Amino acid sequence: MQKLLIFISILITQLVISQEKPKDLDEVKIVNETKAFTNKNGNIKLDVANSIYNSVSNTVDLLAKLPRIQVSPNKESITVIGKGNPILYLDNQKVEINDLNSLSVYEIKTIEIINNPSSKYEANGRVVILITRKLSKKESFKVIISETASFQKKFNNYFGINSSIKKKKLEFKVNFNFNQIKVWESNGNDFTIPNYDIVSNYLVTAITKRPQFVFGTGLFYKINEADYFSININRRIQKDVFDIVTDTYNEQQSNVDFINTLNSNNENRNFTNGFMNYTHKIKSIDGQLFTGFQYSNFNQQIESIIANNYNNTNFQLSQNRNQNIKIDVFSGRADFEKEFINKMKLELGALYLQANSFTDFAIETLSPKTSIASNYTYEETNIATYSNLYGNYKKMNYSFGLRAENTIVKAENSSDSALLIDKNYITIFPKLEIQIPIDSINTISFNYAKSISRPNFSTTSQVSAYINPYFVWSNNINLDPTIIDEISLAYQLKEKLLKLSYNKIRNPVYYATSYNDSQKLLTFQTANFEKESGFNLEFTVPFKYKFWTSTNSICGIINKVEDKLSVVNPPKPYLYYYSNHIFKLPKKIDLALTGWGLTHRNEGIFERNGLFTIDVAVSKTFFKYFDFTLSYNDIFRQIKYYENFTINNVTAKGVYYTDSRLISFSIKYSFGKIKNEEYKEKVIDENSGRIR
Repeated sequence: MQKLLIFISILITQLVISQEKPKDLDEVKIVNETKAFTNKNGNIKLDVANSIYNSVSNTVDLLAKLPRIQVSPNKESITVIGKGNPILYLDNQKVEINDLNSLSVYEIKTIEIINNPSSKYEANGRVVILITRKLSKKESFKVIISETASFQKKFNNYFGINSSIKKKKLEFKVNFNFNQIKVWESNGNDFTIPNYDIVSNYLVTAITKRPQFVFGTGLFYKINEADYFSININRRIQKDVFDIVTDTYNEQQSNVDFINTLNSNNENRNFTNGFMNYTHKIKSIDGQLFTGFQYSNFNQQIESIIANNYNNTNFQLSQNRNQNIKIDVFSGRADFEKEFINKMKLELGALYLQANSFTDFAIETLSPKTSIASNYTYEETNIATYSNLYGNYKKMNYSFGLRAENTIVKAENSSDSALLIDKNYITIFPKLEIQIPIDSINTISFNYAKSISRPNFSTTSQVSAYINPYFVWSNNINLDPTIIDEISLAYQLKEKLLKLSYNKIRNPVYYATSYNDSQKLLTFQTANFEKESGFNLEFTVPFKYKFWTSTNSICGIINKVEDKLSVVNPPKPYLYYYSNHIFKLPKKIDLALTGWGLTHRNEGIFERNGLFTIDVAVSKTFFKYFDFTLSYNDIFRQIKYYENFTINNVTAKGVYYTDSRLISFSIKYSFGKIKNEEYKEKVIDENSGRIR
């Protein structure tokens, strides 16, 4: 709490300083200096190209530096505080977090957090992270070679080559990354099940060796000033070898067991994404037409050998598991845009998506000798249409969007005669934004949006992770989509923002527990809860003084998750705070200091601990070609998550350790120049982020 009070004091001081009356100057020298962060209508944009952040070693780590964005320790998921999982776009191309590993930070111009995305973006999300690449470079070629060595609990190494070649109307890109990664993970839970007189706890640790290849190629051809054609293919291949080691204490009535479990895993995972775009200007009606197709494929094979040691005797082979999952997604879309003389703009579009997921699941238990085999097929079809209308009335600017989606889902086991899932539903998603300028520096805005969050295609499988003889982590094939209604009111004075929002959520998804007495097995899996609602009051204050630039944000949040099968406690307000500081020092040295934190959270069902962390980075450029960066993340090693809840008469007290403390050194060398680069892609598959 003391750290929070210090932070708030600094925030208030900066606000007071920024409100000081201007002084008369004898001489004015105009310098064209770009701000790193800008804030407009609640959307925060980072100018990567002209800030210290162009030296961050990789794009995913760069995202973690932005306000309200949190990246998981294994860098496989992103969340936005108060918004959930974001939609990721790269130059209008829908991508997922794995695609960002092949993107050089040097290529990025800006990153924008769009908190009120229009109906043009898919309804499967409440916030969009838009990454825009540079478009203007010198002609010929450009090659960037990067090497990053990082030290956490284990040593990790990242090597990458990105090249661009432009000749007249044709542009060609190639990228290759080879990463030697070791991921350390650990978590534990204390379970109490009074109905069955059970007390159980475990501590699990896993170290994954992950050699990873990421490579891609793309071609862009500019037919004329308005028309272009592009094709792009990306592929990621990785092999995960990891042992999950678990120490368990299990007490049921008078029986007490101490178990040591060794789960040896060998996993192969690959992901392929290819798309083709064509844009054409229809001169007769002065409109722009876009058409595109996209195909994505994901394959994962897991082989597990599991042994248990009861009460310090000997390890006995317990299970053999083979789990395979394959996902294919094909989509095509068309978009049309037209601007009218009265400054009105109309957007129309349609999308077709077909996804197929197949899971082959086999478990052989040795004592007693039993076997389970399952072949599970999941099919989803999504047909969507949307329209957006932008315009103004007197001083008021408005945009209204409407999106309709027809979703058809069918799923079955090969051993069953009837479908396990058979859904066919249509959902309408309205969106409205109104901006009322009071004067040149004051604006009031109002927003309403309805959105949906569907489960990732990978979670529709039956894949599970064995922790100990009494406990497994498992997917849930019966998840329903989450429906979110959100309304907000904001006031902006220059770049200072005050925003109040309210959201109401139906079928939110969180992890839950359930106990099967006949199997003597406790399962931890994602589940739909009844409802969630909350208020968010956000205050953002930028600050600049000579060589010091700062962006600060503080959010007051009260949120409540409810379900009739859970113990629901009264919610309590909590704070999220973020403070970023950039110092332009002599001799072209940049220093960045970023801190963020959360106070203790009680959100009805879930109780979570407070967090606080500080990152620092120093960057120096030599001879215009070499960039050196030294980074130190989570200096005080404070990131450790605690979560307590009672669901289905099971009380869980969990702790989740992270390996976020990192010291890294990166060097980047670039040569060659590109002129008038116009490489661009556009979204086709709006659900590719659901592939994991």
